[in-house]
Amino acid sequence: MALIVGAKTFDRLFQGVQFSEVDGDILYCFAMNEELAAEMEDKFALHISIVATDILKTEIGIVTVLPRVLQ
Repeated sequence: MALIVGAKTFDRLFQGVQFSEVDGDILYCFAMNEELAAEMEDKFALHISIVATDILKTEIGIVTVLPRVLQ
């Protein structure tokens, strides 16, 4: 992901991110706060789904990024 989004953006967005679980084709992630969660989901959900599909060897169609307070 760092190669896709750049080092500064990666450090800002993905610091403290927890990839929680897969339910069907939905990947649940938790970000540090609501603003980071919204930015990750809006701008990089497709990229995350592509990388996760490759790593998990299962189709990830939807990435839901929630703020950590909802965990």
